[in-house]
Amino acid sequence: MTVRIEDSADVADDAEIGDGSLVWHLAQVREGAVLGAGCVVGRGAYVGPGVTMGDHCKLQNYALVYEPAVLEAGVFVGPAVVFTNDHYPRAINPDGTLKTGADWEAVGVTCRTGASIGARSVCVAPVTIGAWALVAAGSVVVSDVPDFALVAGVPAKRVRWVGKAGLPLELGGQTGSWVCPQTGERYTEADGVLTVAAHSPG
Repeated sequence: MTVRIEDSADVADDAEIGDGSLVWHLAQVREGAVLGAGCVVGRGAYVGPGVTMGDHCKLQNYALVYEPAVLEAGVFVGPAVVFTNDHYPRAINPDGTLKTGADWEAVGVTCRTGASIGARSVCVAPVTIGAWALVAAGSVVVSDVPDFALVAGVPAKRVRWVGKAGLPLELGGQTGSWVCPQTGERYTEADGVLTVAAHSPG
């Protein structure tokens, strides 16, 4: 496999692009960014300096992933999603001078393995999106999202549980038991935390 970078894309010389990855038209990958194998960076997407992405991540068109974001393997970032990186954004200092990179401390969004962020969502750093979680389109995430949680709204709140296949889970026949309707994988809920059940068929 080879890396494919479209001619109109802007990829920094010291960015690391993993084998089999694809960077589409007008995308920008900044200095020091690290992309794993088999990643896709969509048209017009932005990957900030030092951002790290694991294998098989997908950034859809015009997603903006600002540093110091960390995406583990298999993360999906939908069209026009924004990951912020500043607690208190300002263009100028109190004396009216233009702010520079030295005038603020960047904070990042972390997405754990298999997480998905729906189109036009905004993740306000610093937050962590749990493994296999699903953020519904148009949501504003201002607090950490648990593993396997489906969150929606402004601000985003958990409305369901989802499995690794991304489908909402169904009750598994007893309290705290859930099952994926597609894979049959079973999950156990305790104290607001969902985990894959022991001996699950998934």
